[in-house]
Amino acid sequence: MPILRPLTLPISAIAFATLMAGCTALQPGTGGKAPTGIKVTSTAFADNTTIPAEHAGVGDCGGKNVSMPVAWTQLPAKAKSVAVLLSDPDGAAGLGVSHWVAYNIPAERGQLKAGETGGFTVGTNVAGATAYRGMCPPVGDHPHHYVLSVVASDLPPDALPAGLTRDALLAALKGHALGGQSVVGLYSR
Repeated sequence: MPILRPLTLPISAIAFATLMAGCTALQPGTGGKAPTGIKVTSTAFADNTTIPAEHAGVGDCGGKNVSMPVAWTQLPAKAKSVAVLLSDPDGAAGLGVSHWVAYNIPAERGQLKAGETGGFTVGTNVAGATAYRGMCPPVGDHPHHYVLSVVASDLPPDALPAGLTRDALLAALKGHALGGQSVVGLYSR
């Protein structure tokens, strides 16, 4: 009679982490409760799904260049302002592209609506403009990943100067960031 042995398959650390991500009851230190911390959502798309074309660039990019709606909850108690960043790590041959740098946003505001432009500071995007720049990956590329991030800080909403690039904003937030979270959307053409 053959001896039965359990089947074991190799699993990478990334595959295991992905598998466990939805298992809050098994996550250490949670006691079966959902993790706490900043929560970021967009009414335009769910995490890891396709972003509607209206948020892409105009013309051949397929869109209307309307900034994405984004909402945040569960900020740290000391949060006074937030920054919203949209980047494409797949763009520029893997070097990344900064599409949106918005900051000096009062933390209690809780959201930015689609196409909203007032009540906060818009920094400089990859093209050197102080504006939202819609998505426009090369035709035929695999869908690019667009990371929409919210960073909470202890800085008052008027603390930072206008015109900061993504890198300059991140440098200015060093020592003031209280936490952040992102959602990822996909877009191709």
